[in-house]
Amino acid sequence: MFVSLFDLFRTHEFVQNAFFAGTMVAIIAGVIGYFVVLRAQTFATDSLSHISFAGATGAVVIGLSSLIGMVILTVLASLGMGALGNRVRGRDVETGMVLAFALGLGVLFLSIYTQGATEAVGVLFGSILSVSYADLIATLVVGGIALLTITCIFRPLLFVSIDPEVAATRGVPLRLLSILFLLLLAITITVSVQVVGVLLVFALLIAPAAAAERVTRRPLTSIALSIVVGLVCVWGGLFLAFFGPWGQLPVSFYISVLAAFSYFVALAVGRMRSPRREARPTPRHHDHQEPSTYIPVVGH
Repeated sequence: MFVSLFDLFRTHEFVQNAFFAGTMVAIIAGVIGYFVVLRAQTFATDSLSHISFAGATGAVVIGLSSLIGMVILTVLASLGMGALGNRVRGRDVETGMVLAFALGLGVLFLSIYTQGATEAVGVLFGSILSVSYADLIATLVVGGIALLTITCIFRPLLFVSIDPEVAATRGVPLRLLSILFLLLLAITITVSVQVVGVLLVFALLIAPAAAAERVTRRPLTSIALSIVVGLVCVWGGLFLAFFGPWGQLPVSFYISVLAAFSYFVALAVGRMRSPRREARPTPRHHDHQEPSTYIPVVGH
């Protein structure tokens, strides 16, 4: 079976593109997903994924690539969310109405341009097996930029994510970091849509990172484990799609099932080792020590 997979990988370009694109997306999502879970911004992920659907279908209507539409609209939305900051909290009803409106726009655009139905289905449910060479290059470039950016802001972003109040007193630019992170989240959602689609983007962005956090609290270890879990989900999903015993079901289905399974396994493991588990970094608002004394040390 593994020989057959190797032959399939060697002789078919679409299989190579799928594995390479899925690998890059799993790495990006593993890194960004860690901060999404740490900052409790899963709702922002859901919001941007809904908005990306409207961007994709709107772009198809005017004759542009769905990828371009997703990038434009999610970037604009992330800038708006970052600029609003804490003012968006406590307004779940209003935010929900905006998301429903964005989804409705997507349905409207789809009804106007019915020839784009196939592409829209790919946006909703993922189309990793149809990733072209141009899509792969775009994913590599965008993913490389995102990883480079997160590397540059890693320590201040970690500080702000753990204890924003103390970070503000130390002069860390909270608003700027929030906007930068939301931009990175928008980019990650855009490239993840190719693999799992809008409706299942949580599978790669949230589940691996949440599973890793259940096992370890060390930042770099958690990020590395999140990446590994994401890779297992993507590679395992592709393998099952080609050689699974239930026929060729959608790859995104297998990926989402494996991601959910990994979280529940990590949840069980975390509970079994809870007496020896490391404490999660907690804010110490009344502690006047330097922040470096209680920020998790990168590399440990």
